[in-house]
Amino acid sequence: MSEEELPIEKFFTEDTISVHLKAGAPPMAKRGYITEVKFEQVGEEILTERQVKEWAKAIEEKGRGSDKGFFEFDERDMKIIQLGNYRITIAQPPFSDGWEITAVRPTVKTTIEDYEGVEELTERLLTRQRGILIAGAPGMGKTTFAQAVAEFLSGNGFCVKTMERPRDLQVGPEITQYTALSGDMAKTADVLLLVRPDYVIYDEIRKTEDFIVFGDLRLSGVGMIGVVHATRAVDALQRLVGRVELGLIPQVTDTVVYLKEGRIETIYDVTMEIKVPTGLIEEDLARPVVMIRNFVTGELEYEIYTFSSQIVTIPVSGKQETSGMERLAIQEIEKEIKSFVKGDILIELTGKNRATAYVSEKNVGALIGKKGERINSIEKRLGVGIDVRPYENGKNEVKQIQWSENQDFVEVKISKRHIIIPSESYIGNAIEIHADGKYLFTATVGGKGAIQLARGSAIAEELEDVIDRKGKISIVPVV
Repeated sequence: MSEEELPIEKFFTEDTISVHLKAGAPPMAKRGYITEVKFEQVGEEILTERQVKEWAKAIEEKGRGSDKGFFEFDERDMKIIQLGNYRITIAQPPFSDGWEITAVRPTVKTTIEDYEGVEELTERLLTRQRGILIAGAPGMGKTTFAQAVAEFLSGNGFCVKTMERPRDLQVGPEITQYTALSGDMAKTADVLLLVRPDYVIYDEIRKTEDFIVFGDLRLSGVGMIGVVHATRAVDALQRLVGRVELGLIPQVTDTVVYLKEGRIETIYDVTMEIKVPTGLIEEDLARPVVMIRNFVTGELEYEIYTFSSQIVTIPVSGKQETSGMERLAIQEIEKEIKSFVKGDILIELTGKNRATAYVSEKNVGALIGKKGERINSIEKRLGVGIDVRPYENGKNEVKQIQWSENQDFVEVKISKRHIIIPSESYIGNAIEIHADGKYLFTATVGGKGAIQLARGSAIAEELEDVIDRKGKISIVPVV
């Protein structure tokens, strides 16, 4: 073995990303490139604890004695060593259930020109400092792209630094790589404010404190490029929700770059407007809305805003069967109902501020509650009138009930503004209204002994149709 050679280097080939060596198991490695990586066995022998310990000792000694090595983490049971291009993790009992060495090495280094459709993005980077999130699933090329961006900015006259834990970005010597000072990235950020970089590459942003540090540096005027795990481009922004004030999100992050299989799949432009969210029409509902647009097409794809005391992300692009606001209303109603009853629930919006909830027959009474108190409380919280109806066999099939007993036929009255269903015998109780044996809705009878429906509502119009064809209206008590 030469002076520069590592004892585990024999397991690396040109396309090897990482080597995994554990006592009691054969040597394994991840080989391939971003689009196709395989985890495969790379040796026949079963490694002994003695072998792994010897290799670990040799790596540790080389790390301490080499000017190309440093320890990112150094505890008795766990060590992380950066040695040249290798990031090596050594774990031992009791932290792990056996001696283990994992060595990771970058296999691809790119320049920003290697990525398609990046011309407008590079122009954006050069105009002024930005807040950018590079997002993607694990192994999709986020760090590789971040390295390319760092060297592009450095090559265009910007002072670039990095924040990494551990430090494994492969960048030129002109870019200083910082780690957590005394284990705290907030202290590193304080140092960086004194150093005054134009851009900081933050790899990886995971915990709440990471997002807070990222946001504080960006709001201080430093250009920030953060690497985050996300399965969709919009998820990267959603990870800021609750960690950064809604109104500050576009100031902290104005661009999201989403990578998939080493390629740029989506770029989002993030801005803020005071407007009525898409799907709402009342002017008094205007509020701050984070607008997420496709950077290439300019199409608005998502909005983030406060709704019913919570921050929501609503898709607004494309042809959809229901609007974003309708889906939000359905989700809110489902969430409330599921806190009281179990099983399948189907919610249908039947009109403005009105919905029908289909639950299993055994759950109808539980959802309505004694004297209708439970459903009334849900309606008050949501500001939506909710009719409760049963369905069959846990499927989205409305049960058409033909009642032969326990039903009370009534004569409905129609005034100029209301349809009135006399129900004096049921004051304080929940009842179902049926038309020719078909369930219409559930209601709780108030102290006046009558149910009043405003004319023009969907249910009122259905009742008027029944009356016009001289059908029978009946009341069925909810047991």
